[in-house]
Amino acid sequence: MKTYVFLLIAVLFETFGTSCLQASQQLTRFWPSVGIVVGFGGAFWFFMQVLKVIPLGVTYALWSGIGIVLISISGYFVFGQKLDLWAVVGIALIISGIVVINLLSQTSVH
Repeated sequence: MKTYVFLLIAVLFETFGTSCLQASQQLTRFWPSVGIVVGFGGAFWFFMQVLKVIPLGVTYALWSGIGIVLISISGYFVFGQKLDLWAVVGIALIISGIVVINLLSQTSVH
């Protein structure tokens, strides 16, 4: 369970760092630029902790899938970026993949 908490923390740091990429306006704003370093630094540290328990492929699939969902939500609420129907369908498919990995895969740690 602790491993999945670390994975979620890693994804939250990554989502923060990615949002700061947008907010930094190509590294021209100081605090969002600092947020990039903090966000990705924290994300990679927690990601490394997860890799001690869960195989790389599964970890990266979960990391990227959850990250896509969270950054899409962030883009919508923070930056006013809209998603069309097909983007929502694609994100739903990604969520479905995450569910399949967690419920059915013997590779993932439960």
